[in-house]
Amino acid sequence: MSTPEPRPISRRSILRGAAIAGAGAAMAPLITLASATSAAAATSGNYTIRFDQPRRQTILGLGFEIQSDSIGSNNNGLPDSFSSVPYDLTPGERDRFYQQMLKGGRADRGFRYCRLGLGLYFRGTDPTGKHLQNRYPGQAELLADMISRSGIEGVAAEYWSPPPGFKSNNSFVAGKLASFTPAFLDELGDAMVGDLDYLTARGVPISMWGLQNEPSGIAAYSTCQYTPAEYVQTFKAVAPKIKAKYPNALIHSNSQGGWMDSLGQATVADPQALAAVDAWTFHRVGTQSTEQIPAGRYTAGALGKPVFNNEFEYLDNQTSDARTLNTAQSIMNWMTFQDAPTWFWLHALKPTTNVEADGYALGYWRPPTDTDFSHHPNIAPGHWDFIPRNWNAIAGFVQFMPWNSVRYHVDEPLLRYQLSPQWGYQDLPSPSQRIMAWKTPEGKPVFAITNSSSTPYTFTVDTQTAATFRGLRYGPSTNNLFISNKTGPQLTITVPPLSIEFWIRTP
Repeated sequence: MSTPEPRPISRRSILRGAAIAGAGAAMAPLITLASATSAAAATSGNYTIRFDQPRRQTILGLGFEIQSDSIGSNNNGLPDSFSSVPYDLTPGERDRFYQQMLKGGRADRGFRYCRLGLGLYFRGTDPTGKHLQNRYPGQAELLADMISRSGIEGVAAEYWSPPPGFKSNNSFVAGKLASFTPAFLDELGDAMVGDLDYLTARGVPISMWGLQNEPSGIAAYSTCQYTPAEYVQTFKAVAPKIKAKYPNALIHSNSQGGWMDSLGQATVADPQALAAVDAWTFHRVGTQSTEQIPAGRYTAGALGKPVFNNEFEYLDNQTSDARTLNTAQSIMNWMTFQDAPTWFWLHALKPTTNVEADGYALGYWRPPTDTDFSHHPNIAPGHWDFIPRNWNAIAGFVQFMPWNSVRYHVDEPLLRYQLSPQWGYQDLPSPSQRIMAWKTPEGKPVFAITNSSSTPYTFTVDTQTAATFRGLRYGPSTNNLFISNKTGPQLTITVPPLSIEFWIRTP
């Protein structure tokens, strides 16, 4: 059995793993299949798409993050100068960015959500230091233009840090809230509503809201630390104010360990805080996609609320062929086994000046100030280009899984795995060959299949329809490659190693 390469080890990943293991380990085993033993991997299998059974979840659409202000290379600090996208792009390159990436080549719309880091990538303040605003002229207005022209629904607005006027150290970086008295939190809540009002007044719609990115984390960029009690106290003071003003915004918690870590468990234990949670968000950054197998691992304690991963990237500043498949299978496994309604990659574009770009972005852009053409010589100032190993993992989902597609179950072969002496044996699908099926809002059947192993694998798929399906292949260096047309109900498809395929009913 071939599995995705291990997650890189770093201080940031260790902190995340420890936070999630703390409260969640006893409730949901975080055991990767990489350490499991099974029989020899099969070279073929039979699959049945159960369009005859009730639909599973509605898949709302995918999300990405936008770097609309500067961050130091390797995430080291907050430069006074600004470099941002789409600001740095020429008009023609903005058009191409919106059409080819954010729309995924579709005529209507592609990505649904744009994650906006408040206090990080949107960090201008008023003279009091308590209210966010543009840090350079037209920042919010340009984001609004990008959203409008790309067909994006709105931003997932989330604080990396409250404004400095509310911090113990009067800084975006490090520190805590200056107080937790009711009067202070009431003022903070009003100010956070005001930050959203500032954005919406300039044409930036709000789709989601989060109190704090990684609330137990520390870094050289914008952060704010909370204990579990402090997080719950602040969340239940602020979240109802957000919901009252923006009732359609999805409020999520806690952008790190969801319900599983110590902050999440404190939220679950407080009825008032729990009532304000619309969904649980996790950061399983760069982890093996096998983490989402088996079903229920991330939903067991969710109390019926949706769960999803709202940040995915690779923290060692690298990408690889294996990671192309791991990223695609992360999307599929979150949706197939955890019923996730969405999934977020970290950045659309990162600048050529930042060493973390390879592991973090779907593409590079060259700021006008970058005159070092010893790296990325093909990218002119104000221009951008794809990172194929990252983009090709996601592109087919953006193009062929439109907003509000609905997923259907697939019967697939099971192998017996010995996970550990504690958890014993389980019959599970192959982690190397994955399948996911859905119908578009217009009722068109589509399915995706992947093969992350080093040998070909043959899928025999019963589509339960005599219709013809068109096949397109993606991979580390392959994008939208036509394979063939096959007519159902049974399709026999041999997928090469390290390949992602989409089969779409025609017409």
